[in-house]
Amino acid sequence: MKKALFLIGCLFLCFAAIARAGLLDTITKDIKLPAASTGGAADDSTVVSGLKEALAVGTENAVTSVSQTDGYFGNKIIKILMPEKIQKVADVLKKVGYQKEVDDFILSMNRAAERAAPKAASIFGDAIKAMTFEDARKILNGGNTAATEFFKGKTQNQLYESFKPIISQSMNEVGVTRSYKEMMGKYESVPFVSKETVDLDHHVTNKSLDGLFYMV
Repeated sequence: MKKALFLIGCLFLCFAAIARAGLLDTITKDIKLPAASTGGAADDSTVVSGLKEALAVGTENAVTSVSQTDGYFGNKIIKILMPEKIQKVADVLKKVGYQKEVDDFILSMNRAAERAAPKAASIFGDAIKAMTFEDARKILNGGNTAATEFFKGKTQNQLYESFKPIISQSMNEVGVTRSYKEMMGKYESVPFVSKETVDLDHHVTNKSLDGLFYMV
């Protein structure tokens, strides 16, 4: 029992300090649960309870980080960029003097993601509450991305369904749709270019989740 409590104390102190991407995996990959509990159900319960509390701190920090202004836009690793399908649109516009329109469009996508991100807190929280001892064992005895994979498996579909309508609404409010239409209008006014379309809601939602899971 003392060993389990010591383990949880160490875990909590480590997770409480998390402020950078991927540290949930970095910390947990070097921590191993014993093959069998020495104190029975009490030890199992203590380990799961402590890990839940530690993961709650880590995911809260990740969500807080991406939810703030420039949480996505100011982070080069998770910044949402132009959809690949219309990257050539951006390239053409930059060459003909519309750099600002391209920059405004990219900024507005990231602002929409930052608005949607707080929704992840309750979804991560529900996944943590439902965590079993077997889930905890898989995380602590798993590979380098065990914690991230746990959250992806438990929350990705729900996060997508929750993020997409928020992002769609946010994109209208922060001007993504307007910026996109203005940008495409400028592009289509250039002679001899072909029209391109993209599902912006899907693109921004997917990239928002990619960035969120990276930070976790």
